Amino acid sequence: MQDDNQNQLNIELSEEVAQGTYSNLAIITHSPSEFVLDFVRVVPGVPKAQVKSRIILTPDHAKRLMKALQENLQKYEAIYGPIQIQGGYEPFPSTPFGPPKGQA
Repeated sequence: MQDDNQNQLNIELSEEVAQGTYSNLAIITHSPSEFVLDFVRVVPGVPKAQVKSRIILTPDHAKRLMKALQENLQKYEAIYGPIQIQGGYEPFPSTPFGPPKGQA
């Protein structure tokens, strides 16, 4: 019989991370080996947006994330009703800023 403690993962959540970071725009790019998710906060009337968080995933983890989001959206909509996307769906919402330029 296998010890259940060997399969348990302890996850720590610092107070700073627990507060979360607000984002109202996500920009997704990829290469053959990774997906990069940049979470941006766009403020109306401000001509510059700032990347607040960047998450880098392997392709298989990106697909797992997509499936987990789909499953959770289905559960959410089953309880609260369909989510209405304002103005229709745009994979890359138009902003006056355009996509972020690469920097070294």
